[in-house]
Amino acid sequence: MQKDIVNWGIISTARIANTFAQDVRHCTNSKLYAVASRNIKDAKHFAHNHQIPNAYGSYTSMLEDPNIDAVYIATPHTLHCENAILAMQAGKHVLCEKPATTSLSLLEHMIAEARAQDRFFMEAMWTYFLPAILKSKAWVESGEIGELLHIKASFGFPVHYEPKSREYAKELGGGCLLDMGIYPIALDALFNISEPTTEFVSHHLAPNGVEDDVTWIYQRGQVTSTLHTSFRSRLNNDAWLIGSKGTIRIPDFWSAKECFLYDGNSLVEHFADAREGSGFEFEISHASDKILKGEKESSIVSHMVSRQLLKRLNDIRLNIEANGKDNS
Repeated sequence: MQKDIVNWGIISTARIANTFAQDVRHCTNSKLYAVASRNIKDAKHFAHNHQIPNAYGSYTSMLEDPNIDAVYIATPHTLHCENAILAMQAGKHVLCEKPATTSLSLLEHMIAEARAQDRFFMEAMWTYFLPAILKSKAWVESGEIGELLHIKASFGFPVHYEPKSREYAKELGGGCLLDMGIYPIALDALFNISEPTTEFVSHHLAPNGVEDDVTWIYQRGQVTSTLHTSFRSRLNNDAWLIGSKGTIRIPDFWSAKECFLYDGNSLVEHFADAREGSGFEFEISHASDKILKGEKESSIVSHMVSRQLLKRLNDIRLNIEANGKDNS
C-alpha cells in the first residue's frame, strides 16, 4: 500500500465500537473514515459523536466505498465470520473483535478467505499489545521470576440476566466464556502456549442454559493455570505469574496499565505506561502498520494464535455441555 495512513471503517455501533473510535485518534498511521449500522440513524448519531465524516445505513454500502482500506468488526460473535468475509470480498483488510468467531471451522473459513483475497486479517486481542503485558512477558523471558510455576487470572463483572441480551442470548453466542473468558484464556496462552495435559472445569449455568460462571484449571508440565470468569460477580480481575524466585502482579490485566515485579514480599520494580487512550490504540497502530507494509498476518496475534485461543474456548464449552447441569 503506497500511503502512510489507513482509512478505517467500523461495522456496527455496538458499545465496544466507541472505544475503537475514541482510541484511533491517538494513532498516527490510522484515520477513522466511516461507520456503518443497519440503522442509518444510529450510524449518523455515532458519526456525529465521534466526528466521523461518513455514515452508512448498511454494511454493504460502506464496503463499496473505495476510500476505505480496512474495517473493524464490532458485531456479536456469531456475525463475525459473515461480516469479515463480506468485508474481505469487498477488498478490505479486517480487524475482527475477539473471539474471532464461534467455531474452528468458521475461523478456518475466515482465514482461507483472507488468503484468497490477499487481505490482512487479525483477531482484535488488544491485551497482547499493552505495554504492561509486554513488560511482564519480558520479565518472565529474562528469568526475573525464575521458572514459571503458576498462572492465575480472573475476569468477571455482574451482568444482569436478560435472556435476549447479547451477553446471554444463545443465538448470539451468549455466555461468559466467549464474552469475558477469552481474556484469561488469552493471558494464559501468552505465557504458556503448550497444550494442557489435564483440565478441570467447574461451572454454573444461567436459567437459559448458557454458562454464567466458569473456573478451569490447566496442567502443563510444571505450570498450573487457575482461571476464572463470571457474569455473577465481580472478580479480582488481576493476573499473577508466580515463579520459583519471584512473582509478577498485573492489576486489571485485561486492560493493564501497570505491573509489579516482586522478590518474595519485596517490590523490585513497578512499570506504568503513558497511554493517551484506553489501550486500543496499540493494536490499531500495529494492524495499520502491517497493512501499510503489505503484510497479511499479525506477528503477535497470528492466525495460529487465534486457532489456539478458539480451541481452548471450545474445549471448555464441550466440557460444560458434556457435564450437563451446573456443578456449583
